[in-house]
Amino acid sequence: MAAPLLEQLSESLGSPEPAIRLILSILIGYPFAVVYRSFLFNQTPTVIHLFHTFSGLALAAFNFGSQLYHSVVCVLVQFLMLRLMGRTVTAILCSFTFQMLYLLAGYYYTATEEYDIKWTMPHCVLTLKLIGLAFDYYDGGKEPSKLSAEQKESALRSVPSLLEVCGFSYFYGGFLVGPQFTLRSYQRLVARELTDCPGKVPNSVVPAMKRFALGFLCLVIYAIFSPHYPDSYYLTDEYEAQPFWYRCVFILLWGKIILYKYVSCWVIAEGVCILTGLGYNGVVDGKHQWNACANMKVWLFETTPLFGGTISSFNINTNAWAARHVFKRLKFLGNKTLSHVATLFFLSIWHGLHSGYILCFSMEFFIITVERQAQALVRDSPVLTKLANSALYPLIYVVQQFIHWLFMGYPLVAFSIFSYDKWLKVYSSVYFCGHLFFLVAYLIMPYLRKALVPKNEGREKKQE
Repeated sequence: MAAPLLEQLSESLGSPEPAIRLILSILIGYPFAVVYRSFLFNQTPTVIHLFHTFSGLALAAFNFGSQLYHSVVCVLVQFLMLRLMGRTVTAILCSFTFQMLYLLAGYYYTATEEYDIKWTMPHCVLTLKLIGLAFDYYDGGKEPSKLSAEQKESALRSVPSLLEVCGFSYFYGGFLVGPQFTLRSYQRLVARELTDCPGKVPNSVVPAMKRFALGFLCLVIYAIFSPHYPDSYYLTDEYEAQPFWYRCVFILLWGKIILYKYVSCWVIAEGVCILTGLGYNGVVDGKHQWNACANMKVWLFETTPLFGGTISSFNINTNAWAARHVFKRLKFLGNKTLSHVATLFFLSIWHGLHSGYILCFSMEFFIITVERQAQALVRDSPVLTKLANSALYPLIYVVQQFIHWLFMGYPLVAFSIFSYDKWLKVYSSVYFCGHLFFLVAYLIMPYLRKALVPKNEGREKKQE
């Protein structure tokens, strides 16, 4: 009965059935959260773990059928590694290797030329959860004085039970699309610690509904405009026949619209986490904060003219996970640039095996490097600093936003259409303008500094 209804809904909305199932599954998190708040909040941890486990499994079955066994296998293997290997480096290496190889094998055997919603989509979220679990359990065996503040916050002092790991892994607010959160946060949720009223159901309905409304608005924007900016248009003769300026503007507008697909899902899922209490983040300036599970800073995303600003506003929890468990753990390399490159490489293969992912994250590194050099140039040059703070700033801001979104969309082309032959065709149609722009900017930056920055200016500001 459900299948014909979903087919009809898919046809009427013009969206693939898997996408409809995914959105419905994220939305179902709200009634699940209401059930938890109304009937299970004061129940024993065992009951709560069982509810979270079976509700998440139900969503997995609804979306992927029998293929949910992939997640079950990885959860069970991870639990056994914690139990049998203990708090050892071997446990971390085995966890990292097994979980990543399983994910990459899934990508290899299910890969197509299109972006498909299949079991590997939630599995990449689960992979980070389970690897992070191994790190947090390892940190729990160290002396507190040897841990950073964030490591202390997430470290596990005792081995979790199988039921805890299952509830954590399948929690309906984060199983399908994230956000990332630690087992320690999940334990605090079950212990009724994540609330603005100690021991009572959190007053989180209003903040949860605000995020739901914002996420739904983003979903409507995407549904309205995405049919006018399909990925497939890049590969048509019509696109190649358009004037150069049109092709560039299409990349700009397409890049902006395509990201609403992710923004909408993350913000709606965040609302589910807030409703349960998992999003509670303490008190700041006398106000209760509900942003512990925020995966998007939507206002910053919409207003920043900087590439770095967009990156820091987008997929926040995954970026924080990568910083905590990859970038900072590579401190022994003694080179931040090398650690940064290694982290971006990890993120590229975590997304998938297509060449487009590696190219996208490579361009991100190059773009951010050039932007930081440009920011340092403006900061150190009295002429450019005066210009940036002049009455011309509104015009500068508009130009910045145009460049920003044009070259945000540019690497996303490779990210979205995956394969070498496709993204090469698109980039050649715009004469590799993005590659050339940042290459030239990188090469001339030293000469601009020499011309615009007084000899002692940069050195004095560094000392300050």
